[in-house]
Amino acid sequence: MKIARYQADGGAQVGIVEDGVLYAASGDMFGTLTKGARVGGLDDVTLLTPVDPSKLVCVGLNYALHVTETDPNQQAPTEPVIFMKPLTSLLPHGGVIEMPPADRIDYEAELCIVIGKEAFRVSEADALSYVLGYTCGNDVSHRDYQRKDGQWVRAKGFNTFCPLGPVIETELDPGNVAVQSRLNGELRQNSHTKHLIFNIPFLLQFITNVMTLYPGDVIMTGTPEGVGPMQPGDTIEVEVEGIGVLRNTTKARG
Repeated sequence: MKIARYQADGGAQVGIVEDGVLYAASGDMFGTLTKGARVGGLDDVTLLTPVDPSKLVCVGLNYALHVTETDPNQQAPTEPVIFMKPLTSLLPHGGVIEMPPADRIDYEAELCIVIGKEAFRVSEADALSYVLGYTCGNDVSHRDYQRKDGQWVRAKGFNTFCPLGPVIETELDPGNVAVQSRLNGELRQNSHTKHLIFNIPFLLQFITNVMTLYPGDVIMTGTPEGVGPMQPGDTIEVEVEGIGVLRNTTKARG
């Protein structure tokens, strides 16, 4: 099932997407949803971020070829490198990434996990039972500040620096999907989750040993090699096989 959140006259609504068509849904996103009346084509509605999380947990350096693409001497981590992005960085499909002054601001295509039920100290064996589904994410990164600060909060925390969407796919094998990005229609990243250093069950076990995850929380699982800079006026697309295409444009921040 593909689940979307969209803007309607009554505020945020939850819908079910089938063959590119959005239908109203009743029930609980984290329980049972029932398909209702046709709303319209997915491209004809105003989509919101597909979930309203309490936190965004991110994993860095989780593809071996990405570890060394900016620093050939950097070693692959021996355990997951985790950080967080503020909720104010969230941006839906179709939204505009606002770019502050920088020498370089990069796109980073990622498979993202959406938590379905409260999770604390879960085992790898049970980890996937805590997942509602998966969506596409773009971990936009201000490289100037990332190098200057030595940590990533400012570099990755600007408003609009976490595009997410367009939908949540509840039926997906997260260990067997392609992850791509396209800048102005040109393929830039083209990898596969089989190349993850730390797989999805291990990440869930590792992160929930640190913190409680609640329904709707998001884990960004890391980006593969091929990251690169964006300029104002660009269009960036993130595609995860089986989910869809997250598309955003960019502009200089006023």
